Amino acid sequence: MPPLQPGPDGPLPASYANFYLANEVCLVPTFAAPADARALETLAELLPGRRIVGIDSRVLVVGLGAIHCLTQQQPA
Repeated sequence: MPPLQPGPDGPLPASYANFYLANEVCLVPTFAAPADARALETLAELLPGRRIVGIDSRVLVVGLGAIHCLTQQQPA
């Protein structure tokens, strides 16, 4: 797990599990933390053949989500 990400109303839901798989790539939220490297390495081991790309998600998580959440449908 990444370190606690404090927000204006309490802790934010930072998680490496909020990654997104697309074609031959895996987009992974990162949080400028030492644990980022371990998360990227673990996903690289679990997803051979995919390029693992870390994306700084410290700002995204303020909206209570990250990369996977951004890909979801929008209600009409």
